[in-house]
Amino acid sequence: MTNSSRPRRPDVTAVEIIGGPEALEVGLSDHDSRWAEIYLRHRRRILDALAAADVDVEHIGSTSVPGLAAKPIVDIAVSVADITAEEDYLDGLLAAGYELRVREPGHRLVRTPARDVHVHVYERGDAAVHDYLLFRDHLRTHADDRALYESVKRSLLSRQWNDMNDYADAKDDVILAIKTRARAARR
Repeated sequence: MTNSSRPRRPDVTAVEIIGGPEALEVGLSDHDSRWAEIYLRHRRRILDALAAADVDVEHIGSTSVPGLAAKPIVDIAVSVADITAEEDYLDGLLAAGYELRVREPGHRLVRTPARDVHVHVYERGDAAVHDYLLFRDHLRTHADDRALYESVKRSLLSRQWNDMNDYADAKDDVILAIKTRARAARR
């Protein structure tokens, strides 16, 4: 049965973090042009693994913004036709060497065993992907917001974080402010 003729299943309703909370153990690195090369290698790996599926693949996160310091973890967004049809994408990603880390409503996260590449899987049209791209594209062209974001990240990383997700959540206010300016600049 093809994905288009298959009835849609309900998505998961809870957050499942495989392996539990993990302390944040990496710091910021100056921008490294090799991050774009790493993205391209993993883009090809993902497209090969999901050759039978219709997917979109984008480099997101700080490593996708030239000139921005980042944790040396390349983030990739993959958009799939139906997030609930895990057999259409998850098996292929696992077979390609990625490990499942997070299963939550509307989102799956797989990563490399070395934890240096995170692949975020969303359903095509999900607002999260739009927001990632809006944020990325704005930071690529607005040096003041790029510097502000880096400053906040450096400040937050001067603290110890028992869970990487807590660090990510602590950036929410500055990310929201920058996305608000990005939306206004697009009008």
